[in-house]
Amino acid sequence: MDLRLRGSDPTPAERATVDLFLLSSGVSEQANGRAANTGHEARAHRHLLLPALHSLQDEIGWISEGALSYVCERLTVPPADAYGVASFYALFSLRPRPPLVAHVCDDIVCMKKGAEDIIATLQDKLGPESSEEGAATWLRSPCLGQCERAPALLWQRAGSDDRSHAPASSEAVGRLLADGLFDAPERGTAPQTETPRDPRLRLLRRIGLVDPTDLDDYRGHGGYSALRRAVRLGPEGIARELADSKLMGRGGAAFPIGAKWDAVAKAPVRPHYVICNADESEPGTFKDRILMEEDPFALIEAVTIAGYATGAERGYIYIRGEYPLATHRLEDAIAQARARGMLGGNVMGEDFVFDIELRRGAGAYICGEETALMNSIEGFRGEPRNKPPFPTQVGLFGKPTAINNVETLFNVLEVLAEGGPAFAGIGTKDSTGTKLFCLTGAIAKPGLYELEFGATLRELLDLAGGVTEGATIQAILLGGAAGTFIDTSDLDLPLTFEATRAASASLGSGVVHILDESSDISAVLLRIAAFMRDESCGQCVPCRVGTVRQEEALQRIVAGRKNASGQDDVALLADLVRVMSDASICGLGFTAGVAVKSALERGLLTPQGSNS
Repeated sequence: MDLRLRGSDPTPAERATVDLFLLSSGVSEQANGRAANTGHEARAHRHLLLPALHSLQDEIGWISEGALSYVCERLTVPPADAYGVASFYALFSLRPRPPLVAHVCDDIVCMKKGAEDIIATLQDKLGPESSEEGAATWLRSPCLGQCERAPALLWQRAGSDDRSHAPASSEAVGRLLADGLFDAPERGTAPQTETPRDPRLRLLRRIGLVDPTDLDDYRGHGGYSALRRAVRLGPEGIARELADSKLMGRGGAAFPIGAKWDAVAKAPVRPHYVICNADESEPGTFKDRILMEEDPFALIEAVTIAGYATGAERGYIYIRGEYPLATHRLEDAIAQARARGMLGGNVMGEDFVFDIELRRGAGAYICGEETALMNSIEGFRGEPRNKPPFPTQVGLFGKPTAINNVETLFNVLEVLAEGGPAFAGIGTKDSTGTKLFCLTGAIAKPGLYELEFGATLRELLDLAGGVTEGATIQAILLGGAAGTFIDTSDLDLPLTFEATRAASASLGSGVVHILDESSDISAVLLRIAAFMRDESCGQCVPCRVGTVRQEEALQRIVAGRKNASGQDDVALLADLVRVMSDASICGLGFTAGVAVKSALERGLLTPQGSNS
């Protein structure tokens, strides 16, 4: 098999970058494709493809044909496969570009907070978007997960760590480009909480109090007591506590976590795996980022509990590529935990083996879908798989796998801290515990808030100081780009799985975005439609074609134009949403048209393109 791209050779720097990465990953010269282009041992390293590409992008600033060819040779990956993976992700560049790149968020939150002013400044100083000339360039970006401090940028610089920049301004960006001061340490953002600190906080109770870089400080605030109790209970005892707690997943599907873990624990096929889905890419969402930045050891502890409960010896945290600070803090937390015996061959002296590997995404919303995420880890394009079989049966590397998001895993610590029945006493009968909400838009104090299930939307807005002074609510986007629009008639809606479902809405990822009377809802809808079209993986026809046709129909409605056949575009949109929902492979297609459809049903956008 020819594992080289024709007419391309790696530079010495590219070759050294790949060699150093593979050496640090335990791949010897004798156990790679250069020694033998076939064989199980060589193929077993395919899962290193994504991090190998990251090493090139980080160090060189782009991925050349020669570099990609060398990666193929070392990992025995067919060039067509490797090209398909590298071209799949927005943060990778397969053509030369300047060493400094500014990714500017122009999504639903930042677009109202001055993103276009920043883009104008960058265009003035650096030229057109994605220029290949000069020392720097810029690109428009979907949501960067910095919504509570919008507008936001992500700086990528070859040979250096990425940096988030929020809140940004055209003046600050201009000064930064002029002065070149890109080495200032990035700081996290503690969420909005009551003063004095609200004693009802659970998931957020340590944030702002604990040093996120100090394992001893975390242990001094009760850290690792949940893991010790988990070991005393044993896997069956943990399953009972989770069943008693009625804890539902917080990733949007609301699946009982106890049933998921129990299914993996009892699966006869070995090995088992656990995955933390930290690829938080829903526009308007930033809760998981704050948890990881400000309380990283809690996530390490929770993933370790998941490994113990399911009989897994290895876990993966798949973190969004646009979260450099959270990535750095988790890397540090994993290293400290491993050095102190909290991970490895004999965890806490309790005679069980478990370790964690951190994997970075590279800018693909679809990788938030659990099976697409698994494909990404395995070194394939991040495209969803057909289900069944489900991950609890055939998951990562074809083995039983439990996958949960960050917020869900933080709740496991609370279940073990207070017991399943006590946890079930919080919230409502069918929605137990607390929920994190990301408030943005025309709100006095944008930020992350925690409330018990059953609190109303009005109570949540009051906790955040109410709407911006002098503003009037036009609409509320609940659940993000895949969510639904509601209005002031829904302010007393209980925030629970069952109540929102009955109201034909969804809590989704916890987004609550307030649009006042000055908001251009047509622009918001067009941005959502463009996001869904761009983020569709293209694997299935209903989503690949449907998202394009949805955007086209919406553009005609906003412009007040008729389509070529004279068909009613509102009716066409309803048909498209139904087809995508019924026939798509994964959740992106299921929900790609939900926000647009709900806006039309609420009268927020008329066929003539005027807002109500």
